[in-house]
Amino acid sequence: MRVIFVCSPFQGKQENIEKAKKYCRMLADMGYIPIAPHVYFSQFMDDHNPEDRRRALEMNKKLLEFCDELWVFGEEITEGMREEIEYFKKIKGEDKIKWIKLTKQT
Repeated sequence: MRVIFVCSPFQGKQENIEKAKKYCRMLADMGYIPIAPHVYFSQFMDDHNPEDRRRALEMNKKLLEFCDELWVFGEEITEGMREEIEYFKKIKGEDKIKWIKLTKQT
């Protein structure tokens, strides 16, 4: 099974966590292993705390090293997403990044 990093907006918003959970379910249903650290880390870290945010982004980068692909969900690219995308390009290559256009169903 391929491991897919879910790159989507977070910004400490519960609605973004719910969207990321939907993306994870979609990937799992497709036979992939989804990795969405913002769903997990939000359970015990505070995105509004600058130190927690910095540490979470560093942990995200480490998790990216284990992923086969990075899938970018949504039209908005946040600062954190941009950092993840650039890091993944550097370590795995741009050809391992998929840009997912969202419809009302996704």
